[in-house]
Amino acid sequence: MKIKLLFFATLRDAAGGRALDFELKPEATVGDLLERLGETHPRLAPHLESSLVSVNKEYAPAETVLSEGDEVALFPPVSGG
Repeated sequence: MKIKLLFFATLRDAAGGRALDFELKPEATVGDLLERLGETHPRLAPHLESSLVSVNKEYAPAETVLSEGDEVALFPPVSGG
């Protein structure tokens, strides 16, 4: 299945762009996506464990099952004071 990835802030730099079409096996989860993304894009790997993930504009945990055409956004952790 094909999904669309969107990268924000420092993840955009590590990914080398703002968006990417990405292929996954059917029934893949957010966790599967992050694992595969780290393998195919090594510059992203150190950031993925702490990244926030949204699927179709709603925050999603690692066990969320993805579907064809989903839009998945990745955000670096937010900090502030």
